[in-house]
Amino acid sequence: MKLLLAVLFFPFLVYAQDYPNDFFQSPLDISLDVSGSFGELRNNHFHSGLDFKTRGVEGLPVYAAGDGYVSRIKISTFGYGKAIYITHPNGYTSVYGHLQKASGAIQEYILKKHYEEQSYEIELFLYPNELPVKKGQIIAFTGNTGGSGGPHLHFEFRDTKSEHIINPLHFGFKKMLKDERKPIIQGVVVYPMDSSIVNNSQKPINISFSKQSDGSYLGVKVKTNGRLSFGINAYDFCTNGYNKNGLYKVKAYLNGVLQYQYGFDAFSFDESRYINNFIDYERFHEMGQRVQKLFQLDSYPLSIVSGNKKDGIIKIQPNVNYVYKVELYDFHGNKVDLNIPIEFSYQEAKIKKETDKTPYFIKAKTEAIFEKNKVSVYIPENTFYNNFYMNFDVSDAIVTLHKDNVPVHKNITLSFNDVTGLSEEELSKTYIARLDGYKLDYNKTYRKGNNFSIKTKNLGQYKLAQDNTPPRIYNVNFVAGTTIKDQKTISVSVSDLHTDIDSYNAYLNGKWILLEYDYKTKKLTHNLDDGICVDGRNDLKIVVTDSLQNSTTFESYFFK
Repeated sequence: MKLLLAVLFFPFLVYAQDYPNDFFQSPLDISLDVSGSFGELRNNHFHSGLDFKTRGVEGLPVYAAGDGYVSRIKISTFGYGKAIYITHPNGYTSVYGHLQKASGAIQEYILKKHYEEQSYEIELFLYPNELPVKKGQIIAFTGNTGGSGGPHLHFEFRDTKSEHIINPLHFGFKKMLKDERKPIIQGVVVYPMDSSIVNNSQKPINISFSKQSDGSYLGVKVKTNGRLSFGINAYDFCTNGYNKNGLYKVKAYLNGVLQYQYGFDAFSFDESRYINNFIDYERFHEMGQRVQKLFQLDSYPLSIVSGNKKDGIIKIQPNVNYVYKVELYDFHGNKVDLNIPIEFSYQEAKIKKETDKTPYFIKAKTEAIFEKNKVSVYIPENTFYNNFYMNFDVSDAIVTLHKDNVPVHKNITLSFNDVTGLSEEELSKTYIARLDGYKLDYNKTYRKGNNFSIKTKNLGQYKLAQDNTPPRIYNVNFVAGTTIKDQKTISVSVSDLHTDIDSYNAYLNGKWILLEYDYKTKKLTHNLDDGICVDGRNDLKIVVTDSLQNSTTFESYFFK
């Protein structure tokens, strides 16, 4: 029972844990400037660390935050790009992402593994005695690899055993960052519950508010005849006035009684996609606003909210005065208050809620299977967060699977069964595409005979498409037959018209060479310092293949 209670209330007790405040040092030797905070709201996930700005450049030295050993290295095209993980003797692991390259023995180890596996994307797990590091040792250089939107260092801490991600500010980094700014509120949304009416509306509505002389905010009076809840659109400035960072902690009260709270102290990667239930996903999809809901219709396993004793939905009674208060905090203790007066009022709904009923009613906690015109859809239990009527249809070879303003948590299996009228060659080049206007977005497609299927977390429209076009190789950075003198790299650009680049391999004088792929610039680059290039003539061959196995070969030569 004690263990159960500890787990249940973990999200609101974790910040009280005694984390080491003097064990770790900064991973950079410049003043720390934060462009992304822990728990910040991102597409389909919460941000898992701190993003440190690197003055707009790459190549700054990255230092080990503490003694330990390199326990994991992951090089990938997306995500963290080039990332190094250091396990420390005090039970924590530090992570350094979007690196340009590693340093010294670590870089030599990585390069060796690239050539052993003949792959750019690698993941390595190391023993403690392989690559030990000391606090303050240069382990890498900052970069812009993977899913980075600009040069910076992604830095995070994890509990080594559980892999839970922990707010780095708990480890002494709070004192390295100056923050005197209070959070800022951009919008407040009121949600009528059930058949309630709020300010003459059955639909969620924005309410206006104003800043008071003491720095707090006061919302206009809310009038309702029943149950309602709230959401906020807010952000925080940390070290600079340019980057809108996420909040640290929010508490909501009704007449002084706590109704709902959350705080970004720690969470697990398995929980991160629940951000789509944490925010008003439909509003985000339609308006681009990440409104953080201060309520939950049904309980769900997101640790930062699972310790709440109430669901945040409040019921207003006649002849009682109510004040709904929201407290917004950053990690440095800067706080701003929002007060909203509420009163019971019988009123007419001038804005009415409409429900489009279809034959396909989704019960979120139950699996479902739909079939029509040789198309089937399988939806596992708990794929959706709430019940709703789904729009499902198959017409003119296009499958309509509702619209993508509803968040999907698990993979839906969409299948085109018994596809006829195509030759074997045509079938081998067939895939299931998602329609994005006039654009066809490729989905990894599984074929079994004449049946095609995909697993997707996106609603919308789908159809069968074909890809017979091989990838394109262009923008070669040298002229065939010329002598390369001071040039340190050879590179080409690659693209594919219909699907994705699936594989790429290059050979110099018949030997496999490492190509680094940057999907943002669509460029493949080989560093001539790898030592494969020889004096005199060098024959280059590059083979690029797309997801439907259409292939292009580029051949050239140069002198060194």
